[in-house]
Amino acid sequence: MPAYRILVDLSDRQLYLLDGDTVVRGFPVGIGTMLTQTPTGDYAIVNKQANPGGPYGAFWMGLSKPHYGIHGTNDPSSIGKQVSLGCIRMHNESVLELSRLVRVGTRVTIRP
Repeated sequence: MPAYRILVDLSDRQLYLLDGDTVVRGFPVGIGTMLTQTPTGDYAIVNKQANPGGPYGAFWMGLSKPHYGIHGTNDPSSIGKQVSLGCIRMHNESVLELSRLVRVGTRVTIRP
């Protein structure tokens, strides 16, 4: 299995799965609002949970920054918008695909 890493580009509201410096997949995402911005920086996936309940859709991947993660959504119309409390929202089918490709420990870089 390749050593994937994740790059989230807040300016174009996309999550990119990279193998080295090569983009393997790109996914549209919802991000934090102006008041509850998605934090930039370097993190790692620290846990994964299927069907976490609540507004987190089909899957949750927690980041090394407490209370933040990459997750599905029960509101697909929110993808591509600034609507979350800082988490990175994905379509449920996209977060399920991503969760199968990355493991706990995967690096996640969030850039403005």
